Amino acid sequence: MKKKIIFAVTNDLTYDQRMYKICTSLSSAGYEVKLVGRLRKNSIDFNPSHFSSHRIKCFSDKGKLFYLEYNFRLFFYLLFISFDIVSAIDLDTVAPCYFAGKLKLKPIVFDAHEYFPEVPEVLHRPFTKKVWLWGEAFFVPRIKYLYTVSDGLAEIFKRKYKVDFTVIRNISILQESSLINTSEKYILYQGMLNKGRGLEQLIEAMPNIDSKLYLAGDGDIALNLKEKVAQLKLENKVQFLGLLKPDELRAVSLQAYIGINLLENIGASYYFSLSNKFFDYIHAGIPQIAMNLPEYKKLNDQYKVGVLLDDLNIKKIAEAINQLLNDRILYQGLKENTLIAQKELCWQKEEEKLLEIYKKINI
Repeated sequence: MKKKIIFAVTNDLTYDQRMYKICTSLSSAGYEVKLVGRLRKNSIDFNPSHFSSHRIKCFSDKGKLFYLEYNFRLFFYLLFISFDIVSAIDLDTVAPCYFAGKLKLKPIVFDAHEYFPEVPEVLHRPFTKKVWLWGEAFFVPRIKYLYTVSDGLAEIFKRKYKVDFTVIRNISILQESSLINTSEKYILYQGMLNKGRGLEQLIEAMPNIDSKLYLAGDGDIALNLKEKVAQLKLENKVQFLGLLKPDELRAVSLQAYIGINLLENIGASYYFSLSNKFFDYIHAGIPQIAMNLPEYKKLNDQYKVGVLLDDLNIKKIAEAINQLLNDRILYQGLKENTLIAQKELCWQKEEEKLLEIYKKINI
């Protein structure tokens, strides 16, 4: 009989590539997998072929009321379904997963995609930060099976709570693809349009760059970014693509010339981040501009797939992009390195560590 794993997130599932990979890998390994998330007004159909899903509808859409309502509804959902393992994704789902698992005497797993108490949205809100820190201090030491996305975050948890986290990086799946040659040298940013991602500075650098910029994603500052584009009269150079499905995003990435991955050094969550876009650009075969933060520096020192910046100086951003646009030898060398790196940095290898975690869980 297959062991049933429930994963819980607070997003609407559609664009969560990490969870899609995790659920597919475990399903392929013989587990019965269900991914639970939220249903929003603008949610589109989500019908994965390898695992099942469930979306919880809430009256609240954001803020403290949403988290309270969603956690309440998730807890009672978990109480009335059967499972062998329950896996909480980040602190915002850990309470209902923990208490439901304890009541049912089932193993609990915690997957930290980021360091919640120091994400930009929380960093300067003392009460909210205190709540997340309390939750972290209560739950993390009490859960046996733990993993996260980078060495830096694993070290934080080990230092604070004397617990070991396995590192499961959010690496792209290695796929057969013919790289598309395009005459348009456009720049691509993919991901959430939120504060702390260097997007304002990137747009301000665009008047000095002879290329188009595509922004694939949505988020809290999308409207502000569009207003900035209008103010700078860059409507013909900067295009907002909105949220794209994974296959649509890959098609756009394969045709891009440069990938952008800029983060402000604010809080441990960003400082020790290792985002999926870093690997997505590698798997699209395009050099990237990234930040000289520990996780990116470590990988770029090894594979040399991009140009790293020490800060978000607008002039330096423009210079780095123009260097890749104009220096054919540098660009081609970095591009060739991505083709080597993607064979080593791929989900097919990373998932082996994931499967080992779930094999060790005693049921």
